[in-house]
Amino acid sequence: MDQLELLKKQWQSTEQELPKLTYKDIYSMLLKKSSSIVKWIFYISIAEIIFWTCLALLVPESSSKFTDDIGLHDVLIIVNIINYSVFVVFIFLFYRNYRKISTTDSVKDLMQNILRVRKTVKYFVVYNVTASIVLIIGINFYYYLNQDLVFRYMGEDFGVAQISQEKFMSMFFAIQILFGIVMVVLVLLFYRIVYGILLRRLHKNYKELEKIEL
Repeated sequence: MDQLELLKKQWQSTEQELPKLTYKDIYSMLLKKSSSIVKWIFYISIAEIIFWTCLALLVPESSSKFTDDIGLHDVLIIVNIINYSVFVVFIFLFYRNYRKISTTDSVKDLMQNILRVRKTVKYFVVYNVTASIVLIIGINFYYYLNQDLVFRYMGEDFGVAQISQEKFMSMFFAIQILFGIVMVVLVLLFYRIVYGILLRRLHKNYKELEKIEL
């Protein structure tokens, strides 16, 4: 039995040898738990942007040269600027949500802030998953329109074996599709596991607040 459940039982009981806990005690416990969850959401979002930055720095030089050769350098820079800008906005929103929820002084306001946090996280997840799918489709559509360049520079930059262009491109797009699916699934699993757990805990707190508000 967790601490909150124990407090609820103490609060609701009419025959306690120990002093009864008040409405304010229960509220304070829920406020503390909710604030801690939102703080973790904020920290995880920062860790995520650091992770993607480090991953980008580990891209092999040959891959960077290929994107430059095929003409995607400037496009990817613009895409990265947009993504980082949106990411920073969401991090700011997470921080603002944390500050708001930490200074909440009523059950009604806390419930509204919890709903706001859940909505912000859902928008964040939807944006990142959608952006990943759009980027993967967009890049592969560009590859499809420039198959001669892809075949040429893959040979020059990676030393592709001497096979026909048609056969190579069929293999290339099969790998790209498989890689794209795996990447999107991993992103979804990460968000479902990490943010999903935190949001479920927030939802539980919201339900408990509904009970004491009645």
